Amino acid sequence: MPDIRTSQFILASASPRRRDLLRRAGYCFEIVPSGVDESKYNVNGICSEEHTKILALAKANDIAARFPNAVVMGSDTVVDLDGEIIGKPDDVTHAEEIIRKLFSKPHKVITGLAMVCIEKTIEIVEADTTVVYPRQLTEAQIADHIINGQWQGKAGAYGIQETGDEFVERIDGSFTNVMGLPMELTEHLLGRLGIRPQL
Repeated sequence: MPDIRTSQFILASASPRRRDLLRRAGYCFEIVPSGVDESKYNVNGICSEEHTKILALAKANDIAARFPNAVVMGSDTVVDLDGEIIGKPDDVTHAEEIIRKLFSKPHKVITGLAMVCIEKTIEIVEADTTVVYPRQLTEAQIADHIINGQWQGKAGAYGIQETGDEFVERIDGSFTNVMGLPMELTEHLLGRLGIRPQL
């Protein structure tokens, strides 16, 4: 049971990258992962940004229903390649397929963020987009990435914090968004609710 009396908000995610980014920024929060089954949400026919916003809000609402007096942050990150949503790979073969596809041309990383507090009737939902310009990977780089398992649990089958300059030539937008949580937007939305780092 989270101690929301001493926390600023609840993060409805088990992502270690989101957790670490928020902690490094100086926030005090609890983690209660959402149990939302993303496959049950029909997001066909909508753009990637709306897709992330719908799922981020669903995750926040899932936890907010249990803790109505707490501010809950939900988030969802996808990779968009020419309008096609690229999620987390199912297995090794799928991971290699994704890497070969994504690193052939620029792609977008989009994160939806939702802030919900039932008791205070708060519902804020926004999204942030970063364009990633990839490097042309060699066969050896692809093979090494797949063997090392660095693709596991990551939208787009890679993590910029691990692959860095080797995979990416440059980005246009938030670097932390590519890690799974755009801290600039996060700090802005939390600030609107009076929540600031406790450094």
